[in-house]
Amino acid sequence: MNASALDDIVEFLVLGGPVVWILVAFSHAVLAIAMGKLWQFARRGMFGTSGPQRVTLALGQYRQAGTGAAIAALESERSPAGTILRQALLHLQQGKLGEQRLQDELSRLAQAQLNELRRFLRPLDVMANAATLLGLFGTVLGMITAFRELQSAGSQVDPALLSGGIWVALLTTAVGLAVAIPATILYNWLDGIVEGCAARMQDSVAQLFTLEAERRSADVVAFGAPQAVKAHAASA
Repeated sequence: MNASALDDIVEFLVLGGPVVWILVAFSHAVLAIAMGKLWQFARRGMFGTSGPQRVTLALGQYRQAGTGAAIAALESERSPAGTILRQALLHLQQGKLGEQRLQDELSRLAQAQLNELRRFLRPLDVMANAATLLGLFGTVLGMITAFRELQSAGSQVDPALLSGGIWVALLTTAVGLAVAIPATILYNWLDGIVEGCAARMQDSVAQLFTLEAERRSADVVAFGAPQAVKAHAASA
């Protein structure tokens, strides 16, 4: 960056006043949150289709080969849906919790993961709304200053004085919108990813309980059939 561009930036910040400095700080915070959340979501495998595919594969393994094969299919899975499904499979394998207690435990684990994913999203939303309001606040202050200078000029009113004060006042609104628009888009996009993740977690666990109910029903039928045959033979 050359000296001329740096001088222009400094002049821009000085003209905008404290409100622009606050908005610049907001922009850095928004960028930091965005980078952090993108890294977190990528590390958890929330982008792409590999996570949902492995969950589907694990459910198929559970249907065909049982709990051990399904757990093995999710051994290195990092997506929230895969993680919660693996926890559910481990609890089913241990058989220490009843169905209601298992559902409560899985709900607790899922909520903990969702809270971790939603961390810093609320501040992003707050800064998006506050940036717009701060921009308008700065514009109002700038217009007040411009009209005070116009009043002080008395009869010797210079139109350039008024126009110059107005564009400086509108500067804060432009900066506020420049911060608020990307922050709003980022918040809604990231929140949508978390909501989709929550839906996949719920769907995977629901499918697991459905398969478990089908397996138990099959076991009851398989166990009851020989008993019915024996009872029929004894009565004959």
